[in-house]
Amino acid sequence: MQIKQTPTPYDVCIVGSGAGGGAAAYVLTRAGANVVMLEAGPQWDAATDSAMFKMPYDSPRRGASTPEKGFGEFDGCIGDWKIEGEPYTTAPGERFDWYRARMLGGRTNHWGRISLRFGPDDFQHKTIDGLGDNWPITYDDIKPYYDQLDQLVGIFGSKEGIHNEPDGIFLPPPRPRCYEMLIKQASDKLGIPCIPSRLSILTKSIHGRPQCHFCGQCGRGCATHSNFSSTSVFLPPALATGKLTIITGAMAREVLTDTNGLATGVSYVNTSDAREYSVRARAVVLAASAGESARLMFNSRSPRHPNGLSNSSGVLGKYLTDSTGLSVRGFIPKMLDTPAHNEDGVGGMHLFMPWWADNKTLDFPRGYHIEIGGGRHMPGYGFGGGIASMPGSNGGGYGKALKDDYRKYYGATVGFAGRGEMVPNDDCYCEVDPDSVDKWGIPVLRFRWKWSDHEIRQAKHMQDTFREIIHAMGGEPLGAMPGKDRDYGLEAGGRIIHEAGCTRMGSDPKTSVLNQWCQAHDARNVVVADAGPFVTNADKNCTWTIMALSWRTSQHLADEMKKGNV
Repeated sequence: MQIKQTPTPYDVCIVGSGAGGGAAAYVLTRAGANVVMLEAGPQWDAATDSAMFKMPYDSPRRGASTPEKGFGEFDGCIGDWKIEGEPYTTAPGERFDWYRARMLGGRTNHWGRISLRFGPDDFQHKTIDGLGDNWPITYDDIKPYYDQLDQLVGIFGSKEGIHNEPDGIFLPPPRPRCYEMLIKQASDKLGIPCIPSRLSILTKSIHGRPQCHFCGQCGRGCATHSNFSSTSVFLPPALATGKLTIITGAMAREVLTDTNGLATGVSYVNTSDAREYSVRARAVVLAASAGESARLMFNSRSPRHPNGLSNSSGVLGKYLTDSTGLSVRGFIPKMLDTPAHNEDGVGGMHLFMPWWADNKTLDFPRGYHIEIGGGRHMPGYGFGGGIASMPGSNGGGYGKALKDDYRKYYGATVGFAGRGEMVPNDDCYCEVDPDSVDKWGIPVLRFRWKWSDHEIRQAKHMQDTFREIIHAMGGEPLGAMPGKDRDYGLEAGGRIIHEAGCTRMGSDPKTSVLNQWCQAHDARNVVVADAGPFVTNADKNCTWTIMALSWRTSQHLADEMKKGNV
């Protein structure tokens, strides 16, 4: 196949435009680098392309999920668990669900904006409990980049002084809603901390972006750019430097290398004409997501990289992790017939519960945080979770009795979702499927997945805790507790969309893919800037650490390029 090469040589080629790719573009262009960014999906701008102001009755489906929109048809993401023509596979009898975005800004357009720093213990857990591996960096190494991120992006929260829940540079948090105050009363009784959330949504205007106006539709993409997305925060200033070129519809195929094994650029398929092109660059930043970057490295075979780019260790694809997760809903009688009241707020929780317990006293090694939900948000398809199942209801039906039930039960439920840390294990990894390619002819990934007893016991603790909180509120859990045969309701791997690992960093080239600066051990001008370098995946949502680590990695790359080392 003839490959068309773009005539312009760039300093850096970035693959991916989401959290990590956007941060890399921001840092590198401001450092003076001439950057090209490859994005597999189309252009997208929340100001013009989002469904932020759509009402449920604007659709005959009332906003319900569609085959292309698993989070509802108004969701801000182009992509889903399955993308036509872009399959992935899993080993027989196993399950891993891989969510992918195909659009400028990637998954930053629809994520929950929960913006938690990893804590000091999260980088050194092997020292604490003997499991897994320590990171080759510490919290102090990444703290300055968390700080810069807080100030650029904007994040609300409160200073709590909790050792492994580091405080940031916060905007004022919004006031708790009615149901959140009731949850806090119950959690206080049980000794479980319940503190203001830490979300990257503006409660004060900064850097020309207005404060949130509390429409509550953050997942659709924010037309006012009041919450964080790569397209709202990172890419506009990077483009303003005149040093960023974005090529959309560019499905990366492989990293091109020379006879020394160093990167010379990236080849990609133009999704409009199905022809192959390439860009030349002094350095390559992979920020396509943990799985996609690993896939690209596997497919970048050459005489110097026969098993895939920087895979002399054989560790590429290994130690895949995802957050543990499960949910429990509860019916709260004291919230029946709640008078109509102003329950404005951001598109997410105003309070949450960070991990509070001592694992030395428990039968599992790592913790979880609790995300809470409920209240009188905009009703859409399926709101209330099935009125027929509510205790004391008329059992559904139609007409006046059904309407009366909805008025009575509206806002009378709460929900709890756990997001916890798994211990990396040898049974969770990805590899290239030798028999499958996507519609562009690029080999696809095959996943292997297995939760260990650590995560299953953690799931039981979540179930017990959530139900205890509901009882403390005077409520009744909805649904029976799943048993051990169902892993206590633990979601399948990948369902929390926090996949990490696959290109992990480390000090020893024999046991890691990248060094402490996220440079490939076997190709120093290739760096990874997504969640692939994570050695462990803490009980915090990973986006804030993806961006802080990308900032650190990109600054180091810029410095090395100026010194002539790359």
